[in-house]
Amino acid sequence: MNQPLSYVHPDAKIASNVVIEPFVNINKNVEIGEGCWIGPNATIMENVKIGKNCKIFPGAVIGAIPQDLKYQGEDTYVEIGDNNTIREFVTVNRGTAAKQVTKIGNDNLIMAYSHIAHDCVLGNRIIMANAVQLAGEVQVDDWAIISGTAAVHQFVHIGAHCIIAGGSLVGKDVPPYTKAGRYPLTFTGVNSIGLRRRNFTNHKINEIQEIYRKLFNNGMNRSQAIDYIEADMAATKERDEIILFVRNSKRGIIKGYFEK
Repeated sequence: MNQPLSYVHPDAKIASNVVIEPFVNINKNVEIGEGCWIGPNATIMENVKIGKNCKIFPGAVIGAIPQDLKYQGEDTYVEIGDNNTIREFVTVNRGTAAKQVTKIGNDNLIMAYSHIAHDCVLGNRIIMANAVQLAGEVQVDDWAIISGTAAVHQFVHIGAHCIIAGGSLVGKDVPPYTKAGRYPLTFTGVNSIGLRRRNFTNHKINEIQEIYRKLFNNGMNRSQAIDYIEADMAATKERDEIILFVRNSKRGIIKGYFEK
């Protein structure tokens, strides 16, 4: 672990087998778990906890204060789980008084130049391609894929197993299991290829497709369509997850392909 060309604050808690490359800067109140690799010129600032077997590539900055004028210097945090890969020049900001913490779960791939702003919450097995930008308090659920250079508005919720096209401007919530693309961002179908890769059966994929046909293509408003789906279709995990997502959406969900 000891690297004479790096700085590690004496109060930092670093597991014995962590590899720290030259010119790394690790500040106080930092914890780094077993098996991690911290690449050259990475900076881990105050109040950061990193789990096991993470790889932090050169130039990444983890735990800088939020880029939010409301921030008044309060103690806030970054928490990162296990088995994450954080590529070159990624930035992950600490939380604000709103939620206190920015969280990243397990087994995520965050590609180069991406930004994760204050109070974001990321689940597990997410892929953020190069230069994806998440504004403050964005939530990204498990297995989501956000393609390169997409920009996500503050408070947006991105559902599980969805895929968002590169270069998208994401200003509305993206429901689970969907594909989103075009401009303005639109529902373009169910992410059937991704679901098959994750062992969803054809029967289950067809069920999800039928839910979205009823949601987007029946001429009803969102509330009416959700009530209709709940009454007309048998309860399943996926049906209930979609219903709950739409009902709880604060920004509203993206439009269907044929909606104006």
